[in-house]
Amino acid sequence: MSEKSAAAQAAHLDLADVEHRVGTLVGGGQLWEPCAASDIRRWVMAMDYPSPLHWDEEFARGSRFGGLVAPQSMAVALDYGHGVQPACVGRVPGSHLIFGGEEWWFYGCPVRPGDTLFQERRFHDYTVADTRFAGPTMFSRGDTTHTNQHGTLVARERATAIRYLADEAERRGLYESRIGPVRRWTETELAGIDKLRHAWLLSNRTGESPRFGEVGVGDALPRRVLGPHSIASFTTEYRAFLFNIWGTFHWVAPPGVDDPWINQDPGWVRGFSFDEEGARIDPRLRDGLYLGPSRGHVDAGKAGRVGMARAYGYGATMGAWCTDYLAYWAGHDGMVRHTKADFRLPAFEGDVTYFDAEVVGRQPDSPWGVPLVQVRLRLTNQDGGVLVECTAEVELPR
Repeated sequence: MSEKSAAAQAAHLDLADVEHRVGTLVGGGQLWEPCAASDIRRWVMAMDYPSPLHWDEEFARGSRFGGLVAPQSMAVALDYGHGVQPACVGRVPGSHLIFGGEEWWFYGCPVRPGDTLFQERRFHDYTVADTRFAGPTMFSRGDTTHTNQHGTLVARERATAIRYLADEAERRGLYESRIGPVRRWTETELAGIDKLRHAWLLSNRTGESPRFGEVGVGDALPRRVLGPHSIASFTTEYRAFLFNIWGTFHWVAPPGVDDPWINQDPGWVRGFSFDEEGARIDPRLRDGLYLGPSRGHVDAGKAGRVGMARAYGYGATMGAWCTDYLAYWAGHDGMVRHTKADFRLPAFEGDVTYFDAEVVGRQPDSPWGVPLVQVRLRLTNQDGGVLVECTAEVELPR
């Protein structure tokens, strides 16, 4: 047997601490303070989503909302662990995690400054598959229900986590052999990106909603571009998730659950764990970027250690991009009701991301009690690589 085949055969995910948690409630982090206007502004800045409804006080006061409201994607920013907490359950020694996808349902209650979101989390299920990326790989799903301080249902999320052996992913080096060096853009190319970005910003800045009767199958939504992605943009995104700010959250446990799996040890590979005790004195020790599982997002060396070749973006960010893009098109009288996004490829440092979408269906009378259009959205990079495949249902006024 060759050394390579022997190593592949030896790779084994230890899931002894996973099976017994299926279907159980799990704990997590709860933010101490309500959502502030500055939190909303920081979030849309990080998502490069300059809809004035979410940052321009004068514009927002003149809208039907009467003041600033958060984008629908804000629910994940007000959660702990990028929303993946209930999908990352059980200790898997030597493992790392990337986000595999998420599904969202929205119930029409906007988040405003002063609101607090509370989460109920449940570990749903998991499967194991053999992948070219890392050999034995677990795809686990977890559910989060978001309600506000009045008990009103705001959103539900089902997150998919991909947990794998970091050593095996590093050994295989799948992305390192595929993605090549960091892309360098000419001034002419950057000018073209800026022009396309600006055109999208102007496509619905006033928030006018297309009428359901005016939208047909095959209609294309305006193209959007993000990037080039950089260490600066990845860091800005990370800091906009409020739980990443020192001291913003505390651990909560479901009532009556003996092992709530909070303050957990998921079995991260050496060099990617938190120092919980040390962080009581030096909070940087559980900061995530300085020390912890997210450090590969901004450190090429650490990214290679978990099989990602170089600095890369966040799955929860890609999901938020999808929701924001669709909401911008739907306008102030429309809203995104449901999205299902499968994450296929990371946004690597130096890449740009293009958004292309079309209407693929219409429902005059939907189970939501409102007219919906079905939209198919695809995010790709400059080389045609598919980052996200997303399907969505968007409410429009009649």
